[in-house]
Amino acid sequence: MLMMKRHAALVLSLLLAAPTFAQLSYPPTKTVDASDTYFGTTYKDPYRWLEDLKAPDVAAWFKAQATLTDGVLGKIPGREALMKEWAALDKLRAARYTDISFENGRVFYKKTLGGENVGKFFYREGWTGEEKLLLDPGTYKPGVTTTIQSFSPSLDGHYVVMGFSSGGAEFSELRVLDVDHASLLPDIIYPSYGPGGWTLDSKSFFYDAGKVTDIKSLDIELNRKTRIHTVGAPVAADIDIFSNEVNPELGIAAKEFPQASIDESYPDYVFGSVQTVQNEMRIYYAPTSALAHAPVKWDSLCQTSDNLVRGIAFHGDYVYAVTHTDAPRYKLVRTSVKHPDWAHAETVIPEAQDSIQSLNKSKDFLFVDYSNGVVCRLVKYAFATGKISEVALPASGTVDVSCPDWHTNRCIVTITSWIVPTTLYDYDGDSDSFTKSIFNTDVTYPGFDRMVTEEVEVPGHDGEMIPLSIIHLKGIPMDGSNSCILEGYGAYGISITPYFSVLRSVVLHGAIYAYAHPRGGSEKGEAWYKGGFKETKPNTWKDFISCAEYLVKKGYTSPKKLGGTGTSAGGILISRAITERPDLFAAAVCNVGCANAMRMEFSSNGPVNIPEFGTVKDPADCKALYEMDGVAHVKQGVSYPALMGVGGWNDPRVMPWEPGKFVAAVQNASSSGRPVLMKINYDDGHFTEEKIVTFKNFAGQFAFLLWQTGNKDFQPVN
Repeated sequence: MLMMKRHAALVLSLLLAAPTFAQLSYPPTKTVDASDTYFGTTYKDPYRWLEDLKAPDVAAWFKAQATLTDGVLGKIPGREALMKEWAALDKLRAARYTDISFENGRVFYKKTLGGENVGKFFYREGWTGEEKLLLDPGTYKPGVTTTIQSFSPSLDGHYVVMGFSSGGAEFSELRVLDVDHASLLPDIIYPSYGPGGWTLDSKSFFYDAGKVTDIKSLDIELNRKTRIHTVGAPVAADIDIFSNEVNPELGIAAKEFPQASIDESYPDYVFGSVQTVQNEMRIYYAPTSALAHAPVKWDSLCQTSDNLVRGIAFHGDYVYAVTHTDAPRYKLVRTSVKHPDWAHAETVIPEAQDSIQSLNKSKDFLFVDYSNGVVCRLVKYAFATGKISEVALPASGTVDVSCPDWHTNRCIVTITSWIVPTTLYDYDGDSDSFTKSIFNTDVTYPGFDRMVTEEVEVPGHDGEMIPLSIIHLKGIPMDGSNSCILEGYGAYGISITPYFSVLRSVVLHGAIYAYAHPRGGSEKGEAWYKGGFKETKPNTWKDFISCAEYLVKKGYTSPKKLGGTGTSAGGILISRAITERPDLFAAAVCNVGCANAMRMEFSSNGPVNIPEFGTVKDPADCKALYEMDGVAHVKQGVSYPALMGVGGWNDPRVMPWEPGKFVAAVQNASSSGRPVLMKINYDDGHFTEEKIVTFKNFAGQFAFLLWQTGNKDFQPVN
């Protein structure tokens, strides 16, 4: 036993001293004779056994991999220093206010101080009233780090329904907070994805519910429903008002999420939205009075074929929405609420050169947020006159607008960018004036003034120009000697617009941090999204590869200095980028990543994602899923980059077996001798608010990439 320990220590020492060539002794990984045949083609799946996370041998395999990985990461110099650096920068940060809500004169919000692990819940009487602490989640369950996952105040401001979660699980325990007494009432509902707002009398609230209570069950996301709970009543008495069970006439599939609520600013109707990951909206509505006569008889407001995306708002006799019909970069249209006819909807704001991102409504105005992928602008539409005007913003960057008090035109505008801290402004829609918000404090972060950003476009494999954001120190050598971390996503039509993070201090260590904006996002509109979707999905990782080649060609970095990373759906991008071009990268991280696309739909979160990625039950989708599947494209004897898979043990979105199977395949196939590791975060899910957990997680990922790309601050001393 002692000799084995000495041997393991020697191997680890050699690995850290010469990371590119030494070989770790990995936990043994068996293979099984598993396969699926679809449309005449057989697809082998030798690591299928790793999908059963409850099996003792599977749990032991992941534990052994995690132990090995923790040992390796713990010996990388710079990792602990990076965590401490981020913690120190975070302490400088001003208080962060999120989900600011306004009800009956009271302002509610979650506030997280700089250096604080999770946020607390506060309120004020009026915007400038004295701040009062309502709930510290640290007192909720002693010994358990609890986060406030969601909250919704009643319309009279006397109650708040809150969703509490822990360990990144996302499913919440719902409790009702009595604001006047700052105490939790006995009502307990679990598990739920969260509340959906209150009824007009402030006595009852809508919430998400399901048929099973085991959040690790494969059925947890099937047959969801919206229920109504009356404060103080038995939960068993809650009624279902929107589901496939009570509304069979609507054809709600088991995989779809039916969510109902009342728009406080338009109280005559209750709205029910049937959701998957598909962007096109499917919404039903009924008079609010129908809630007293369940089951509710719903009428159709819009179907997915109407192509409504990115926002919907109601005012007077009209419903306003964003559509991509005949408008690849989107336009704003409206139709009658009582008699919706989207095929003949009136164009309110025509398509522009940049893309609509979102809609927000105040008492008299509709605010339309546009972005070209880097810089946002804000357009104001006046309901009374139809006047359209551009709002002169006080700064440049990514813009977010919220109007918590719909009785007024007072809004909060947030502006952020890659290296400039986030700033909050109070905006008066009547005068178009901005002042620094009562929720804002300016902060200066040491060293960030030494950084610069570049926004370029890179020629892709088929001639398309791919946006690429590059963040680095001023005056870097352009001789290929810089370590570089290249990140990408490219899914769901989500644009990765600039945002500030203290994690970007990694640039102060001489690294370049770059963001590819591949097809599959929507930096250039709907066509950009559909250019990396299902059958066209290969463009996503090919665009990422084109960005990597550009960074090498221009001398920012070189293949032996380049690390790639992708998170969640970005796991498709990174797993396929390194299996298609293993020579282009020194290292890669697949962070809670979808690396086994052909098996995704068989996970709990898989069915709801079929509209985005497809199903093996369709011949065209099946071929597309095979192309996306990183596990399926691992080949024996190929010299693969160093790889670290990361899984959250409590992840309800991407099961840890997806990156786990990818790591297992590369461990058994790679001839490079570079380390292939599987990190398991047993205190995390897909993500978590907990900064301690988050900093530790990403410090490990960055340290791994910078170690393997030769950054001097992360190299062991022999």
